[in-house]
Amino acid sequence: MSSMHLCFYSAFTLSSLGLAFHRTHLISALLCLESMMLSMYVALALWPIQTQTSSPTLMPILMLAFAACEAGAGLALLVASTRTHGSDHLHNFNLLQC
Repeated sequence: MSSMHLCFYSAFTLSSLGLAFHRTHLISALLCLESMMLSMYVALALWPIQTQTSSPTLMPILMLAFAACEAGAGLALLVASTRTHGSDHLHNFNLLQC
């Protein structure tokens, strides 16, 4: 395994561990999701270079577009939850309440 692969795997693993164990604020969960998407984007963008294909793939661009949509939806949920509940603490949200 090359050092570049180890770097991508460790970035993805650390951000998923941060999402799993550090869930106090909604903004920290969103930042962990964004770092996961960023590590996947960089890995997909460098994949054609490593395999030495002549044509670039469209997959990193589509993934970047989906990540931007996910970030916009997450920030909209953050603003809406802060306005209704007064804070972005995840333990304040009741999932059973309409």
